[in-house]
Amino acid sequence: GHLVADVLGAPYLHSTRRAVPGGLVTAAFTEPHSHAPGHLLLPAHPDMLGGGGPLVLVDDELSTGTTAANTIEAVHARYPRHRYVVASLMDVRSLADSESMAARVAALGAHVEVVSLARGAVELPDDMLSRSARLVAAQARRAPAPHARHPNARLSGLRPAWPAGLPDGGRHGFTPVHRFSLEAVVADIAAGLTTMVRGRRVLVLGCEEFMYVPLRVAQALQRCLARGSEVHYASTARSPVLAVDDSTYPIRTRLAFPAHDRDAGSGWRFVYNVAPGNDPARRFDDVVCVLDDAMNTPALRAAGGLLDILRGVCDRVSVVVVPSYRPGRDAAGAQTGSC
Repeated sequence: GHLVADVLGAPYLHSTRRAVPGGLVTAAFTEPHSHAPGHLLLPAHPDMLGGGGPLVLVDDELSTGTTAANTIEAVHARYPRHRYVVASLMDVRSLADSESMAARVAALGAHVEVVSLARGAVELPDDMLSRSARLVAAQARRAPAPHARHPNARLSGLRPAWPAGLPDGGRHGFTPVHRFSLEAVVADIAAGLTTMVRGRRVLVLGCEEFMYVPLRVAQALQRCLARGSEVHYASTARSPVLAVDDSTYPIRTRLAFPAHDRDAGSGWRFVYNVAPGNDPARRFDDVVCVLDDAMNTPALRAAGGLLDILRGVCDRVSVVVVPSYRPGRDAAGAQTGSC
């Protein structure tokens, strides 16, 4: 969604599962098939959702369109408009699902258009459940991924200077003016990381919905490092996905760790394709974990926590902590050193 807004030069707001203290809930909706179905809209300025122009909703895929329709109904109740656009990477809705979504929006007196990079259909064989159960059982019998294999892997930290009032993402709204200010910040972060990152294969890791700043840092870091360096990008997730260490399967490895976001609930979180598995060529030399200060909790550094398991699969872990933006509160300052 953030990148779509960048291309359009439009203001951006993303839904959040984080119950921000003092945050004003403008709308709420559910994602029924999700492992964390509750979503909140917390714009710093509620009128951000107002106006008569089209509202563009971005999601990774449309399976039934239910979540998109739920979102439109929630927003429309307070900020009605005539046109909505839903953009996704993949649209696999059935004809009945497409008609249902259009009818729900039409009942509001509005129209919805859907654009996607690809369309398809999902066909499930009759024996899918039994075959899946056998595969899950087979993977469970395999040895778990190594933990803390390199207990002496270096851990270093960076707290970059951060302009007062600059949001760390779209949780409370992000405008083209903010986008311009962020350019200089990510360039400075990347420059600071060049003294900490020494390997050829580098992963910049975001945390759950905190994805945009880490992505921009990864792009800037690729420009700063020596030719031949590879900078990859990923994010942690809430969804448990089966990992199969096979070159023909997209999810090769999985690491699990306890949640460390103080405002987003407990439970397990996951990071995929970071451990090299049975292919040493996939191993990362450096992992740069970029997060906001609401995630910078004791659980992050505890035994079995995210940083602990990352130190078990690479040579160096660098942690970049930026201030979590809260409407009405400014945060700035700089500090570097060990975590």
